[in-house]
Amino acid sequence: MREKIHPTYIASKVVCACGSSFTTISTKPELHVEVCSSCHPFFTGKQHLVDTQGRVDRFQKRYAKTAAKAELQPAATRA
Repeated sequence: MREKIHPTYIASKVVCACGSSFTTISTKPELHVEVCSSCHPFFTGKQHLVDTQGRVDRFQKRYAKTAAKAELQPAATRA
């Protein structure tokens, strides 16, 4: 096995967007995550939208535009 090719693992602090934090081992001293086991819907049993980089908001804006266009078109052309 080759020597000196493996990274050095150190104790690192993981901080979630919900405010929860825990310690693990990684190659970086600090990690920031958006979802952890304390706030993920699968683990908590609570359903909520996880907005990643504004994707949910962008989808809602786009859907609102297409819904408005559909309402403006006459019923004969929508079929």
